[in-house]
Amino acid sequence: MVKPLAFKGDRKSKKRKNPHPDSCLTFEDGDTKALTVQNPAAEAEEDDSWVTAEAATDVTGPIMFALPSTKPTCIGCDANGKVYTSELENIVHGDLATAEPHDVRQVWIASRVAGTDEISFKGHHGRYLSCDRIGVLSATREAISPEESFLCIPSPETPGMFSVQTAREKFITIVDESKVPEIRGDAESVSFNTTLRIRMQARFKPRLKANKESKTREKISRKELEEVVGRRLEEDEVRRLKKARVQGDYHEAILDVKVKGKHDKYS
Repeated sequence: MVKPLAFKGDRKSKKRKNPHPDSCLTFEDGDTKALTVQNPAAEAEEDDSWVTAEAATDVTGPIMFALPSTKPTCIGCDANGKVYTSELENIVHGDLATAEPHDVRQVWIASRVAGTDEISFKGHHGRYLSCDRIGVLSATREAISPEESFLCIPSPETPGMFSVQTAREKFITIVDESKVPEIRGDAESVSFNTTLRIRMQARFKPRLKANKESKTREKISRKELEEVVGRRLEEDEVRRLKKARVQGDYHEAILDVKVKGKHDKYS
């Protein structure tokens, strides 16, 4: 389920849930108190922080294009599909690596174009970023064609920076720096003005998702392991089983430990 975007400074509403009977403690005087149960998987799902995309394969889900303009800006679009440069407010000391959107108009939903390395970018109004034959950017189309497909090419010189290439092998660039920066898609080659930073929500970044899933699998108590095996475990056995949960051979490791326990019992 897609969740609404949360921005820095927004107050988060907390849903109150009735505690499950199994998660309550009952005291001698009849008082019942709920236990707080940590759920790492749920915490990962709720992670609405923003991080920098480091590889083209990272670019998925809600993203923001932070531009290399003198005054920090990003690519935005209005409800009519007009694409423009939008000033960034959530940024620390002008560092694009800290930028976060403060307005839904600054956010695009990145999706892979099936069977290709290309990516489409859908605006908040449900229409796709597009670049026509003369380099004008807009977001008025409801379907994806070559003009709504882009390549994100990592910068060989600056990690975490990209040049976004159009279907006509031109690049998105900022122009007219003397005034309010203008954004176009007609640069012939890669330059400083075509090199931008793509910021994305952390929970969609593949490596971060894998790390969180790994930590979730690793979180199992000694007591739970001993209940599965059916006996008290040595320290090295606990470490081995926890490692096996992360590596994916948990059930084989459990079987080995059970067999070892039987051998020890009858030796």
